[in-house]
Amino acid sequence: MLDGTKSKERKAQDFDETYVTDYIQSLERRVRDLEQEKRAFEGQYLKLDRELASLRAEFDRVRAPPLIAATLLDVLEDGRAVVRSSTGPHFVVTTSQFIKPEELKPGVRVALNQRTLSITEILPSKKDPLVLGMEIEEAPDVSYSDVGGLENQIREIKETVELPLLKPDLFKKVGIEPPKGVLLYGTSGTGKTLLARAVAHETKASFIRVIGSELVQKYIGEGARMVREMFELAREKMPSIVFIDELDAIGARRMDTSTSGDREVHRTLMQLLAEIDGFDPRGDVRILAATNRPDILDPALLRPGRFDRLIYFPLPDQKARLVIFKIHTKRMNLSKNVDLKILASATEKATGADIKAICTEAGMFAIRDEREQVERLDFDQAIAKVLPASRISEVPEFAPNPEKMYG
Repeated sequence: MLDGTKSKERKAQDFDETYVTDYIQSLERRVRDLEQEKRAFEGQYLKLDRELASLRAEFDRVRAPPLIAATLLDVLEDGRAVVRSSTGPHFVVTTSQFIKPEELKPGVRVALNQRTLSITEILPSKKDPLVLGMEIEEAPDVSYSDVGGLENQIREIKETVELPLLKPDLFKKVGIEPPKGVLLYGTSGTGKTLLARAVAHETKASFIRVIGSELVQKYIGEGARMVREMFELAREKMPSIVFIDELDAIGARRMDTSTSGDREVHRTLMQLLAEIDGFDPRGDVRILAATNRPDILDPALLRPGRFDRLIYFPLPDQKARLVIFKIHTKRMNLSKNVDLKILASATEKATGADIKAICTEAGMFAIRDEREQVERLDFDQAIAKVLPASRISEVPEFAPNPEKMYG
């Protein structure tokens, strides 16, 4: 009887211990769950707190009074400054202590407090987005080795564009000023723009490219303003090269009788002449220009001191055509019956652009026949297709003497 009672007590005790153990484990799980919920709520609280701070800052920014845009005219000795507001009047104002004195230069754009008219910050210079888009940030993938048959032209452009930027002390030792501007002229497709792209690739200077027609604007003064801002950008990015393609679009000879549109083009040309002359030193800014119509350029562009170096791009001779063929076919899978010397002799009066088109057309004929190699027949068909469509009018050698040129 006693043994039965003891076994019942032992079972009751084991049951109590199991119950307590399970209860403790459930409490531990509950504690862990609550801690996880706490961390989740804390993370959500921090997220909401940051969002609240952001919204408060945005609210304060929206409620802040507007600032007045002005132009700094002069800095006085007592720390004050003379500004011209956007509405026109001039004011003598104080400056914020958080603005560095060396940043206050005449001509910069500043922001004025609406109540006190004090200068609160320096604004970035205002430039047309078209002007900012003229700068080539990624250099073209064209090097001097990709330009064939223009060894003399490459040498001259290195002397007049690259050398003044890389070795300016050499010109000081000799005692001469480097040429201000270089004009590339010749028949279309002879490599003027290609060589300019090679210069942009080879030089470490900032390269600013603009087509002459982009400077022709509808409203009075807009083209001149773009030219002025373009050279301001070039001075900020020194050393830099300004390349004006199709110069004849704005540099055509001025006539006595002209329309209002012609007069606006003439204003743009006069601003370009003023920037090339440069009342203030232009610094390390080189000017390149290209045209295939040198006969219609205004004589004012060609006088000494503006475009000092004139580089002629003739039609390539047979030796130059062979070099160009080698450049454009070096990646092509040519058949053994393709003789580049014969192709060079068969393409008389062809330009470099014509030869590139011939190589492309020959490859297209091979693709049409589903062949991996380009045959001689493909080149013959390409020459027959490309050259009759070419309108080649050879530009005569340029005469630097305006009287001889314009008669």
